[in-house]
Amino acid sequence: MTTETPDDDTTDFGYQRVPRDEKARRVGRVFSSVAGRYDLMNDLMSAGLHRLWKRQTVAMARLRPGQQVLDLAAGTGDLAELMAPRVGTSGRIVMTDINEAMLSEGRARLIDAGWLRPIDYALADAEALPFASRSFDRVTMAFGLRNVTDKSRALTEMHRVLRPGGFALVLEFSQLYIRPLQPLYDAYSFQVLPRMGRLVAGDAESYRYLAESIRMHPDQETLRTMMTDAGLEDCDYTNLSAGVVAVHRGYRY
Repeated sequence: MTTETPDDDTTDFGYQRVPRDEKARRVGRVFSSVAGRYDLMNDLMSAGLHRLWKRQTVAMARLRPGQQVLDLAAGTGDLAELMAPRVGTSGRIVMTDINEAMLSEGRARLIDAGWLRPIDYALADAEALPFASRSFDRVTMAFGLRNVTDKSRALTEMHRVLRPGGFALVLEFSQLYIRPLQPLYDAYSFQVLPRMGRLVAGDAESYRYLAESIRMHPDQETLRTMMTDAGLEDCDYTNLSAGVVAVHRGYRY
């Protein structure tokens, strides 16, 4: 686990330290490489659990028809597809990603599934969102925050674009709270996942980075503090699957 040091001109890329302006390019190469097999790999890596985690996150969003939702690091659109029926055609979901290959995969998948409304698409950096302040009722982000260079800036942007009374939800890999499971989890992450990535996606290194990035991500309490520091209020979190992932929530009042 790591915390950010704003005065340092380097940041983590997995277990490496790289210049801060280099991380986005490296992460971009990772996701451009795996975009075509991203959904398949998610199903294989989590044995389908990622779908249950995302459903839980959407349930926690308590969406109503007509609401405006910003989905950051939306990838292939799993969250957006689940949220669309809840906001209805009177609402709007803006599905964003910094990676063009991932956003294109998501847009093509959702259009093929018949979702023309209420989903819009935008190529956007979570650290500098091209949206007006107080524009959205909800901001969601699933498995994207750990890949952001400046997590604190991204959280501050989430706060900025939320309307009063709205809240942000961050679904992300976190820290196991059943410590005896850690050796098994580590063996799976660092031995099985890269081999699976090589066999299925033809890219072991990207999945080794993804495993490392999980270990470098702030733990549950640290992330809650970061959300509070970004201006969000009443921040809390819900552990899922023994803390393999957690859903963090923070409000704007």
